Amino acid sequence: MYLATVLHDVQSCRMRTPALWHSTHAFDWTVALDTYDAVITAQRVASLATHDVWYHSELPARIRERVPAHVSYDELVRITEWKMARGVWRARNLTLVRGNAAELVESTTREAFALVPHPGTPIARVSALAGVGPATASAVLSAYAPATYPFFDEIVASQVPELGAVAFTLSYYTRYAAAIVARAAALGGSWTPARVERALWSNAGGKTGAFV
Repeated sequence: MYLATVLHDVQSCRMRTPALWHSTHAFDWTVALDTYDAVITAQRVASLATHDVWYHSELPARIRERVPAHVSYDELVRITEWKMARGVWRARNLTLVRGNAAELVESTTREAFALVPHPGTPIARVSALAGVGPATASAVLSAYAPATYPFFDEIVASQVPELGAVAFTLSYYTRYAAAIVARAAALGGSWTPARVERALWSNAGGKTGAFV
């Protein structure tokens, strides 16, 4: 019953604000963001909700506790599983990610984090790991430095007209990140690039188009 009520409220609001990216009102963005958990559930993907809570609530603190900061092999695998559960499942890429040596994952992410806040070099560094492209690399960097590196999601990128056709390249990602960071700054308050990314993903109803 609660989910049905949320669905009705969100559908009604979206009929008023069909293009969230063009809205300058924080209220519109808050409405979209507030439905994130419900949209996650509506994807009906086993383990997605659990992975999502872990990614946003547990992983960042674990990374920050380490000196120097880095991501472990198991965390990289789970980040990849979270990304694929929320987006497109690519079994071969996951197999490649699992083939990375644990020591290499730790040293690579440690080197990448040391390069923050450069807009592209840390992403390129993590992308050198097998099975990891700019999108997965952005998930790794976003967990560590969410104010600089929003997660690269095709559904989100497609809502930003000035970016053009989505391309999973480093140059496209840097433009995407700049746009998301700028929008968070424009909204002000408690808005961060990570919150902007989630609001846009929710606004589209995730990969299933739920709530649209």
